[in-house]
Amino acid sequence: MSTTRTTLRRRAVTLLVTALAALGVTLGFASPALAITHSSAASQLSAAGISWTSSGNCSDRYTATCTSFDGIRQATIDGIITFKRVSGCAITITAGTEVGHADGAYSHWTGYKLDIGLTTCVQNYISAHFAYVGYIPGFGYQYRSASGNLYTKEGNHWDILYYTCGC
Repeated sequence: MSTTRTTLRRRAVTLLVTALAALGVTLGFASPALAITHSSAASQLSAAGISWTSSGNCSDRYTATCTSFDGIRQATIDGIITFKRVSGCAITITAGTEVGHADGAYSHWTGYKLDIGLTTCVQNYISAHFAYVGYIPGFGYQYRSASGNLYTKEGNHWDILYYTCGC
């Protein structure tokens, strides 16, 4: 087989794979780990009746007083929407992917975590439906959902680590 024919075949396969990947994203078959924009996340949260607040009244990911969703995983957004739906609680997000949180593979910055405000409804739902893990020194009281996600009561908020899109 000639070099030209091999090159043309590779290009055709590359174009086909790229087209199929684009079609998958368009039809919603994208990976749940897909990072999304602040605008996309905010739109989904708003549609689900979830509010958010920022002490700096901003959404810049590089400012610690802002609440940003830039780079958040779709599974994290799906997780908080699922939590709101099954718990029936009002949810206010107080932190997203902005700077100022601990580093790590499963962190706010990498899109795996959200912080939400404390409410009696949220406290009651978590303590009644999730397994108590224990007190984690330096962090707080931790609970694990059936799907494996971690809910940690850290003083004035819940820090939630979404491994999956279930609550």
